[in-house]
Amino acid sequence: MNKIATSIFAIGIITATNATNACTGITLTAADRSFVLARTVDWSGSEMNNIYVISPRNHTEQSLLPDGTKDGIEFTSKYGFVGLGMERPEFIVDGTNETGLSAALFYFPDYGKYVPYSPIDNANTLADFQVVSWILASFSTIDEVKNAIDNVNIVNIDPTASTVHWRIAEPSGRVVVLEIIDGIPTFYENPLGTIANAPEFTWHLTNLDNYINLQSGTVAPTVFGPIKLQSISHGTGLLGLPGDFSSPSRFVRASFFKNYSITQPDAASTVKQAFHILNNFDVPFGTAYAPGKATFDMPSATQWTIASDITNRKIYYHTMYNRTIRRIDMNSIDFETVPFQSHPLDTTRAETVFDATIDK
Repeated sequence: MNKIATSIFAIGIITATNATNACTGITLTAADRSFVLARTVDWSGSEMNNIYVISPRNHTEQSLLPDGTKDGIEFTSKYGFVGLGMERPEFIVDGTNETGLSAALFYFPDYGKYVPYSPIDNANTLADFQVVSWILASFSTIDEVKNAIDNVNIVNIDPTASTVHWRIAEPSGRVVVLEIIDGIPTFYENPLGTIANAPEFTWHLTNLDNYINLQSGTVAPTVFGPIKLQSISHGTGLLGLPGDFSSPSRFVRASFFKNYSITQPDAASTVKQAFHILNNFDVPFGTAYAPGKATFDMPSATQWTIASDITNRKIYYHTMYNRTIRRIDMNSIDFETVPFQSHPLDTTRAETVFDATIDK
């Protein structure tokens, strides 16, 4: 099996498996108006070859096709970008370009439907796992993406795999979700900045109405007939907040956590806040399978978490192997001269552990 076929097979395993694909995304705005996007990347079906990519201006990429060739749409980068992905440098899952435009894909099973693949349209055909690269390389605003989307045919890189949908954001704080249903691409403004997986984005917004009673803080005592009821612990305002790892529950939980989080003064503190919030969405590996059914082991079903300060062009991440936060400062990169490159997220798959100081 050649490298392209192997990569297509790997992507098919990711998006077709019944194992956990439970990515969760949030956005936060600092008091100084810095805008931070963060998300988890959750796959329990296999341990992926997770990488980061630095792509310069004028780098040419061509889309892979479902037939195993590399004869799809060809595009040359107008903008340099940094992205995190897996398996192949073309498969960017989440990234930001030098203008601050951000794009990311999220698993979207059962509800999305692309146009059927036709070899006649190869020159305009784009694999779904290369849409993020195409956006980051080509555009500086959401409106530019919207104006161009009808000129490409987005298809499954593996015809048996599920669909994905996308979050696109600008440093202004504008966020949209792109979903393709029945072959029609639709953009939804996303004022909450929250995203999860299926069902469609508008369903998740409507579902929030079921939790209208939730609020931060502690419920005040109330008279209940001849007795008085009172909270037995702090935080009872969120009694009923769903705690499972299903997509609807994660969307609700993420929306409430981010909404009630305290605004931080600047981007650096907001990035740290984002990681703390997303700690609540780390999926323990064993929960992805019925008891005794997991065929392998890894530290977490949440393979990596990323927080992107798109205002100041800085990307932060940690992985299931090493919770130490690492940073890629895009301001230190000359996208005119830097070579195209990719690197593993972890050079050593081990947690960074330091001995505490002990006075003797």
